Amino acid sequence: MKAKFQYVGIRVTNLQKSIEFYTKILGMKIVGQGKIDQTKGETVGLQSEDGGFVLELNHYEEDSPYNTKYLVGEGLDHLAFKVENLDRALAEAQEAGYRTLLEMKADGGRWAYIEDPDGIWIELF
Repeated sequence: MKAKFQYVGIRVTNLQKSIEFYTKILGMKIVGQGKIDQTKGETVGLQSEDGGFVLELNHYEEDSPYNTKYLVGEGLDHLAFKVENLDRALAEAQEAGYRTLLEMKADGGRWAYIEDPDGIWIELF
């Protein structure tokens, strides 16, 4: 599969404080925001310049299965790659032994997660 690295998602414990830090201290701008019912989570995309790399903040409600104990430095949530054809990419990953962990649909979009050999979640969209 051919994939283009798009952004990094990090898990945060306090979404509002993180937004304030990245926008007021580092001057980033919010380029997207949304809730994901399936994971009981909320995401905020931030960018420091037009067309630049995106940092996605991920926050999960207390009763979300993805709201696990937070350890400093453990905040990497996932790496995201854009693929030409999601179904084909997932099939190729499956053939190579990497099963789909979670498939999502929200706001007209569709994406899915696989794990790398060390357990890091890789988003394909």
